[in-house]
Amino acid sequence: MCQADNIHKRSATVDNRDSPMVPPWPGPVKNSFHKRLSSNASPVRRCNYVSKATTDLWGRLFDEGYRADVAIHTDDGGIVYAHANLLGMASPVMKGLLRQPKVSRRPRTISIQGFPYDAVRVFIRFLYSYCYEEKEMEEFVVALLVLSHLYAVSPLKRECEQKLEGGLLTKENVVDIFQLALLCDAPRLSLICHRMILKNFKAVSVTEGWKVMKQSHPTLEKELLESAIEEDNRKKERIRKINERKIYLLLYDAMEALVHIYRDGCQTIGPCDKDFKENKDPCKYVACKGLELLVRHFAGCKLRVPGGCIHCKRMWQLLELHSRLCADSHVCKVPLCRNFKERIRKQSKKDEIRWKMLVKKILRTKKIAGAPFLSSGVVSSLWQ
Repeated sequence: MCQADNIHKRSATVDNRDSPMVPPWPGPVKNSFHKRLSSNASPVRRCNYVSKATTDLWGRLFDEGYRADVAIHTDDGGIVYAHANLLGMASPVMKGLLRQPKVSRRPRTISIQGFPYDAVRVFIRFLYSYCYEEKEMEEFVVALLVLSHLYAVSPLKRECEQKLEGGLLTKENVVDIFQLALLCDAPRLSLICHRMILKNFKAVSVTEGWKVMKQSHPTLEKELLESAIEEDNRKKERIRKINERKIYLLLYDAMEALVHIYRDGCQTIGPCDKDFKENKDPCKYVACKGLELLVRHFAGCKLRVPGGCIHCKRMWQLLELHSRLCADSHVCKVPLCRNFKERIRKQSKKDEIRWKMLVKKILRTKKIAGAPFLSSGVVSSLWQ
């Protein structure tokens, strides 16, 4: 069994509300890291801003084990030799383990069970100079994440999180990493894993990691399922609002085109008080073409009464909507504008509320304040 199973069990809860934004990494600090290149310009290892001679000296101290006074045993029979003073300064947990007095000249011993020898060696090597080989990090990143949490080595923990976020996190291992992030107190990593699971839920839910989690942590699986359902509902709600917004924008464009047709005239319809001019420039209003056909039908239809013809009913609704948006019906050239103003005063409270909500949504969508047929006073009054 991996020693990670001995970590203090915490409640693996998932926030079912809207996922917050991922917090940024801290800004550059004194011990920040950078990528050092070898002579052939290939990344070798990540180190702090210390000269190469110094890091090589620390590396030799670890590799040769000169005057090492600690022997670290792994469960596969391997032994890693290290120096107690350095381990104690790099890890408060190690410092506590090494407090017992030395009774002989023999090295003090520490046992790290549940991890392979190579992973433990990379972990101890990091404590000497905060350096690591890129290939070793990619191979043992999960073990190093757990070790860094167990022994409170924050710099290595940040490095492991960055490596996972930078490309080592996949659909196949995201469930396992998510559980480790919850156990290892890595909120940023757990949040990124959670978002990745929701984004690729179908692919993730058939992985081996999900099946194991289903057996070992059914509560966590239930919470992830609830989060996925809520995320799907939020997605549907966003799509619904986008479609609604498109409709409100079309209605606003239709209102502009309606004023344009009766005030200025268009390609085939001229204003009532002006002579029709042929060979006009192309109309800039997209809704004009459809409105011209609707106006011509409305003028010649014998079932013009509301409810008698579906096209005429639509025209009646557009005319009423215009009257509710019109700034001054006394000078407006759209037919029946003043008549609808009188009719509005006699409408039922239910119809009035419905129309007022529609007008507010159109104004909110377009964010208008001085359209050709609106005044700022009319707009402000609609929000009261």
